[in-house]
Amino acid sequence: METKIPQFKIFDLYDINEIKIEDEGLKSAINLEPKLILKSFGRNVQKFGQSKVNIVERFINRLAVAGHRGKKHKIILGHSTGKYSKNAKIVLEAFKMIEKKTGKNPVEVFVKAIEHTAPRDEVTLIEYGGAKYPQAIDVSPLRRVNLSIRWIIHGSSDKAFNKKKTIAQGIAEEIMLAYEKNGESFAMRKKNESEKQADSAR
Repeated sequence: METKIPQFKIFDLYDINEIKIEDEGLKSAINLEPKLILKSFGRNVQKFGQSKVNIVERFINRLAVAGHRGKKHKIILGHSTGKYSKNAKIVLEAFKMIEKKTGKNPVEVFVKAIEHTAPRDEVTLIEYGGAKYPQAIDVSPLRRVNLSIRWIIHGSSDKAFNKKKTIAQGIAEEIMLAYEKNGESFAMRKKNESEKQADSAR
């Protein structure tokens, strides 16, 4: 008699086996491996290591540095600290809000939000003959996901900073707006801005 191996669910609540990634370019960069505990103890320090970490864990890790803008830590936030368990609770709370409002699997909503906000082109500066010119380039799959996660976190953080909203409400709202491709989403605005700049630099 065969014993059935139990399928792990994220936080033991959300089944991610049914989630399909529609954007072909992101399939290699979004890890949806089912895990009960999302904590890899930083063992992803290797080439393409990020793609081996579950996408929800990457989101929780990013929440710890929500105040980073550019290369400096500009905004000091009290609600999200470097404490992993605290950040995981914030994300779990946000997922529960998404499930309540949409009636869908929040991890699926989150993955779709990443697909909708991952930029395809961006601008870099190239130096030619002593002058610098903006040049449009394609974005690698891993960077597309990283930018998308970063923008969702920044948008969520701005929605809750010095406001009555909690950070969990900010995350839930930002993910749902991105999922709906709503123009009010910070991440959608950043993606459109990035692609427009690239179009004008071709």
